[in-house]
Amino acid sequence: MAGIKALISLSFGGAVGLMFLMLGCALPQYNQYWPLFVLFFYILSPIPYCIARRLVDDTDAASNACKELAIFLTTGIVVSAFGLPIVFARAELIYWGACALVLTGNTVIFATILGFFLVFGSNDDFSWQQW
Repeated sequence: MAGIKALISLSFGGAVGLMFLMLGCALPQYNQYWPLFVLFFYILSPIPYCIARRLVDDTDAASNACKELAIFLTTGIVVSAFGLPIVFARAELIYWGACALVLTGNTVIFATILGFFLVFGSNDDFSWQQW
């Protein structure tokens, strides 16, 4: 039952994050849809870590270069997702209020993605692979 509660909480977090992103795009005073490009970063961010988890054997306790490269690439993707709305706002493609809403949505979405991997990422009897 704890897994179902976590899944519902993560779903709610994702919905709230996407709501902030849509508010930053669709409110009448903003009415610019350039911030939707951060959706690509939401999709790309877990991919390096998922690939590295498939390739890495977790039996050794030492640091692994493949896993560290995946974390580095994921960090670059996340920083780019936070930087893109700021660049758009500085270039006056979007308003600063829309930028703030998109950055809030980024924070919530990436916290939700992190929470997903913390809750369902372990290799115990209840893992995300059964979903």
